[in-house]
Amino acid sequence: MEYVNLGASGLKVSRLCLGCMSFGASNDWMIGEDESRAMVAKAWDAGVNFYDTADVYSGGESEEILGRALKALNIPRERVVIASKVYQPMTGDVNGRGLSRKHIMDSIDGSLRRLQTDYLDLYQIHRFDMGTPIEETLEALTDLVKAGKVRYLGASSMPAWQMAKMLYASDRLRLSRFIAMQNNYSLIYREEEREMNPLCLAEGVGLIPYSPIGGGVLAGSRRTGTVRSQSIMAKTRFTRPEDEAVIDATLAVAAARGVNPAEIAIAWLLSKPAVTAPIIGATKLAQLDDPIRAVGTKLTPEEVARLEAPYLTQPVLDYYFRPPNTPK
Repeated sequence: MEYVNLGASGLKVSRLCLGCMSFGASNDWMIGEDESRAMVAKAWDAGVNFYDTADVYSGGESEEILGRALKALNIPRERVVIASKVYQPMTGDVNGRGLSRKHIMDSIDGSLRRLQTDYLDLYQIHRFDMGTPIEETLEALTDLVKAGKVRYLGASSMPAWQMAKMLYASDRLRLSRFIAMQNNYSLIYREEEREMNPLCLAEGVGLIPYSPIGGGVLAGSRRTGTVRSQSIMAKTRFTRPEDEAVIDATLAVAAARGVNPAEIAIAWLLSKPAVTAPIIGATKLAQLDDPIRAVGTKLTPEEVARLEAPYLTQPVLDYYFRPPNTPK
């Protein structure tokens, strides 16, 4: 395993991050406690020290399972980097969502309790909150850093102009700055290369992309429109017929090397500027093998060109995962 700084911070993380959205029982594609613990154990044994979850995943169950797994495996707290998120609805109450000071302060205590820890290494805003002043959000997050409940701050899934506004506000007000951006970025969704990726590279913000193999289609076992997950996100993404050519290119490069296509897709991401650690989601232990091997896989310029050539630009996807034709 390789370790690098997360953005311009001093925090060292593995080049892979284990995503824990699959931990829980709220959907038929998720995995239970024993399988989740085995997943954490395998990642840890491979040198992965970075684990990402969110309060909303399975209504908090993902955080609980991760916390219990780390305890059961006797992984020293100081050696692991735990990331979680805030924004999504956690209750039916009008204040049980968003990035208000009230919700942030309530949410951090819930996440810490479920994860059985005194602090989070990385606390991320899950989405941009149109209904709360940026200054209120940043001041509340900074207070968590000052209180020792959070070490570093990050963000996820928003237009680059919103990220730029938040970075500018934190600098202007001398508040804690985001060091990470968790965005949707892969061979079959490269629209982040337009603005977000260059912004983060220029501002010292590390990228930790989710869906690095496009919901599984870049693993070669499925084609577009056949993603198994029942989430709104998966139902509205990874469905373009135009992306079949990208999948075919990935399969071809993998075949020429005698490896699996998922390894190639992850290796491509790892070669990109500002990418720190793709977030690897898995429901089977074997699905960790290709990403782990990808850390040591270096693609040639010719291979990169072959992988990138078939991509056709597309409209920027909805950051809030609304089904098609849903009013905004």
